[in-house]
Amino acid sequence: MEQIISNVDEFVPIIISAFISLFCTSWIQPYILKVAVTKNIVDKPNARKLQQVPVPVLGGIAVIFGVLSGLMCFSLFGDFHGLFPVFASIIIIMIIGLIDDIISLSPKIRFAAEILLIIFLAHTTNYHINNFYGLWGIFEISNYVSIPLTIFACVGIINAINLIDGVDGYSSGYSIVSCTLFGIMFHKLGNMQMVALAAIVGASLVPFFIHNVFGKKSKMFIGDAGTLSLGIIFSVFVITILSSSINAERFINHNLGLIPFTLAVMCIPVADTLRVMSARILKGKSPFSPDKTHLHHLFIELGFNHISTALIIIAINSIVILCWFAAYKCGASIDVQLYLVIAMGVLATFILYPFAKIQIRNNTKLYQAIKKVAQKTHLERKGYWVVLQKIADWQIKDKISES
Repeated sequence: MEQIISNVDEFVPIIISAFISLFCTSWIQPYILKVAVTKNIVDKPNARKLQQVPVPVLGGIAVIFGVLSGLMCFSLFGDFHGLFPVFASIIIIMIIGLIDDIISLSPKIRFAAEILLIIFLAHTTNYHINNFYGLWGIFEISNYVSIPLTIFACVGIINAINLIDGVDGYSSGYSIVSCTLFGIMFHKLGNMQMVALAAIVGASLVPFFIHNVFGKKSKMFIGDAGTLSLGIIFSVFVITILSSSINAERFINHNLGLIPFTLAVMCIPVADTLRVMSARILKGKSPFSPDKTHLHHLFIELGFNHISTALIIIAINSIVILCWFAAYKCGASIDVQLYLVIAMGVLATFILYPFAKIQIRNNTKLYQAIKKVAQKTHLERKGYWVVLQKIADWQIKDKISES
């Protein structure tokens, strides 16, 4: 009984902080929207983008306001020292993203800022990817390898999260699911500070997801301020899990592959980003040059609507995670778990994309069948959708959308 009470007690601050973050995101949303509309900080339609009208692009500010409010609340319950560098990093990258949303920074400037921020995090937290936990028989690795590896992995994660923000509900929906999974793993590893961070971030994203998917007057995009901040947060999750500093050996079974787990959670965003960037390089273009070759563009081309596209890709990523979990539970070695996750990532991106493009180009029977299914996802805004739209828009005055 005492153990149960103790477990409940350690979750109370987390639950309160998560609720505060959710409330603060909901409360600040209409004010941020008004600023975005008044100052014309909007994402305008063009040949590459999927929306038909300009959409306010400061949703990430509302989300991060909720995250920071939740973290400050959590600090009232105990030691905040371990999360302070994360707190500072989120603010810095949010400002960089906000500037990019307003005046469009050069990719080189953003790239340099990301590297410096990862170095700052690794130095101040002493967390970096320095333990493979038995993968290929490797455990701790030297700083000469771990520091470059940490920078490479985290910059990749940041850009992967940034590039999935292409259809309504995808980046926020994926991030909510991922925060849940990382939170579960951190609880298993005994790191309650990171459980709190995962819960706070996930809770902050829920109001934004509702506005982004169902809102009409309240609709906003998360913008670079949001995606870059989420990228930093997920980088923190990954380097914390794969750091020797957390002494994960005390909590995990010998065949629980932490690297396969983190790669499974990040699988589709990372694999799709690798596919897109490698294709650009092979064509002699900059890996950062924008185009319409991401996985979410493919499903839109197949005829699916935004929310269906987001749900399909999140489902594919969830299947990868379930397959990793099944392999772990069946006693597969850590090496086999990794190969399985990599194979599924390649299948779902490098193979699926060109295969589907061939079907579209040749107008095959398979494409026609998929197109018929996809058309059924284009539902009229009535019934439950109208109810959810009213819930999303209830705080927003007509004059905001007409400004």
